[in-house]
Amino acid sequence: MPDIKLVISDLDGTLLDGNSQFPTEFWPLLEQMRQRGVLFAPASGRQYANLLGHFGPSKDMPFIAENGAYVVQNEQTISLTELNPNTVRATLDALENVNSDFGLVFCGAKMAYCSRTDEPFLAQVRKYYAALEIVDDLRSVDAPLIKVAGYDFDDAEANLGPALEPLRAHDQVVISGKNWVDIMDSRVNKGLAVRALQKALGISPQQTAVFGDFLNDLEMMSEATYSYAVANADPRVKAAANYQAPANTEHGVITVIKQLLGL
Repeated sequence: MPDIKLVISDLDGTLLDGNSQFPTEFWPLLEQMRQRGVLFAPASGRQYANLLGHFGPSKDMPFIAENGAYVVQNEQTISLTELNPNTVRATLDALENVNSDFGLVFCGAKMAYCSRTDEPFLAQVRKYYAALEIVDDLRSVDAPLIKVAGYDFDDAEANLGPALEPLRAHDQVVISGKNWVDIMDSRVNKGLAVRALQKALGISPQQTAVFGDFLNDLEMMSEATYSYAVANADPRVKAAANYQAPANTEHGVITVIKQLLGL
């Protein structure tokens, strides 16, 4: 049986079910993991405050938030990578003339900011950002940022991707869902966050299991011996993973964790 000490999972499309809910059997499994000394870490594009809202300030639980830009455990920062203000300005400039129904979210470690006030947009943003401040003009935000997130009501990769392509030369531009694109420092991805967490905890890749489904999960597939793409994952993630788990709608992450731990 593998000597698993750390389980890291993406949420949306991976651990969460088809209704974007935690399967009810996850919570007793989490308690069993705690009793065995196995750490669970959510790894998500979601804001840290959003993750805390789901898991609470769980003792010793690490969090990989904002697609790896912020890694924290017991309110102690393991890694935090800020976004260069020049990149923020370049993002705004690049998208200024895009003819699409989209909006932006400026993401700090503790607070997110947006300027669109229509309810359809805010309904999407509030799913992932619990601490949210509405501002008149995003260019007036002077707080340190770790990510800029763009939500396109149609297709983020098709509509926003081409305009953001020049930023890829110096920054991380990642499609994190059909409707979301994230702009981060070039040193940020979930894979590097997993590596930083492993180093902080003294846990090896051979003692780590990771689960993901979309392109923002791609890099972490190479950071664990037990890397799993769920059956509904993007083909590129499946190709990078060592193993495949059943789909999120079949609670595949839970099934595999139980198998790995002999439960």
